[in-house]
Amino acid sequence: MLHPMVAYLLRLAVAAFVILGTVPSTSSAQTHLRLGTTTSTQDSGLLEYLLPGFEHECGCRVDVIAVGTGEALRLGANGDVDVVLVHDPDKEEAFMRDGHGLTRSPVMSNDFVIAGPHSDPAGVRTAQGLEAALRAIADKSAPFVSRGDESGTHAKERKLWAAAGIKPQGSWYRESGQGMGATLQMAGQMQGYVLSDRGTFLAMRERVELEILLQGDPRLLNPYSVMPVRVEKGASAQRELAESFVAWLLSAPVQKRIGEYVKDGQALFKPNAPATPPPKTP
Repeated sequence: MLHPMVAYLLRLAVAAFVILGTVPSTSSAQTHLRLGTTTSTQDSGLLEYLLPGFEHECGCRVDVIAVGTGEALRLGANGDVDVVLVHDPDKEEAFMRDGHGLTRSPVMSNDFVIAGPHSDPAGVRTAQGLEAALRAIADKSAPFVSRGDESGTHAKERKLWAAAGIKPQGSWYRESGQGMGATLQMAGQMQGYVLSDRGTFLAMRERVELEILLQGDPRLLNPYSVMPVRVEKGASAQRELAESFVAWLLSAPVQKRIGEYVKDGQALFKPNAPATPPPKTP
């Protein structure tokens, strides 16, 4: 006959074996959705604010790959992410034409601003319009920091320089090759000018010694779209999860939450999902 204490310990060991052997590991069983998106959605804090709601509803985890729009779309085209949330209309249209996306839906928008030091050596604050401001920066050879990373912000910046008839080059024009947050920090350290989306600037304004000097031009509008990636045969479960994420992001409650995300009393994004979802591509 077993000693009572030995029998008790044996029963505990058996119980532990049963529990550990029958309850699946959450980390290994959890489904992952791979989201390719821009640094602005991450640096502004929007994703940290929104995504826990979807993860709770779907019982999944969203793995965020925050890069420039160009790189996010390349990841989508290669099948390395399941859905993309980006902001470059021209590249988005090409992505859809090339058959990489199932649908393309507007989600939200904010706008770009030109930020710079309070001293404003180029006089951007008093310039007569956007082109005049950019010409003043170039004429004064005032430091300007570009993302230089093929992002949506970089694409917009190049269009603005071209519209002003300027090809920026020289020691005054620096390319960070990094995301929006890091580029703002670099501009702050240099006391230079920078094109930034409003959301990231407001989220980081206390960490950089810069201020908004030019805003409000219609050409500075910055729309975001979401596109579930077309997947190969056999990956239908991941496709369904991506489409569920898109439907969730476009839903009225989540659109309302996007509009309620504020910094310093200012809304960082304006929701603009369509009333009806777009048709899927064949």
